[in-house]
Amino acid sequence: MHVVLRLDDEPVRVWSEGGRELELGTAVIGGIRSSYYVKDARPARTVGAQLHAAAALPLLGVPADELAERHTRLDDVWGAAVASLRAQLRETRSPEAALGCFEAALQARLPRLRAVHPAIAYALARFDELTDVGCVVADAGLSHRRFLTLFQEAVGLAPKRYCRVLRFQRAINGVVAGQPLSVVAIDAGYSDQAHLTREFQALAGVSPGAYRHICPERDHHVPVDPGSDFFKTPRRLSPKLGS
Repeated sequence: MHVVLRLDDEPVRVWSEGGRELELGTAVIGGIRSSYYVKDARPARTVGAQLHAAAALPLLGVPADELAERHTRLDDVWGAAVASLRAQLRETRSPEAALGCFEAALQARLPRLRAVHPAIAYALARFDELTDVGCVVADAGLSHRRFLTLFQEAVGLAPKRYCRVLRFQRAINGVVAGQPLSVVAIDAGYSDQAHLTREFQALAGVSPGAYRHICPERDHHVPVDPGSDFFKTPRRLSPKLGS
């Protein structure tokens, strides 16, 4: 999940399922995703933060599953405070000053809101170690149903889907590093290279080989030609590889 404010007057634009353009204003929450999306990435003066899993509820005061798989205007969550913050950020003289101002605004919100449930914090740490989902749920000290409810509220995705995204993140790192795809598949936790390829197609919209060939400057953003058939063919446009 990420929170972004554009400091010029160019709104954030993304494309929804079916290729319809959505204009989201200049302050946006990008919810956690298990699929890609398409965004207008023209240069703009921007300040933002990529959030750790389970940060949404303490920081934003909204369950993460209400924000997942989509973009939300930040002022729908923070109200008039967004305009005030954006005005302060526009007055800053340097990127460092803008980041400092933004970080202070985020920190100021934390004491008034709830912290992460201990069982969820435990699970997130274990999932980073490639631990089996069933074992983590069993060790969390909650009923299965209660754990699933708390996890989706905190993180935005069900545990198995969240771990699927984590595994894909590990695969991206291996592909970008130039490792053989068979090695990437095993190291990331896939059954074989064919399994890796299917997941890449599902989550990124391209094969691992095509992704490597594109060689994006940032490993979660793949450039797409606006004149390509990608925008002319009805499809489900929903991997953030990145924001």
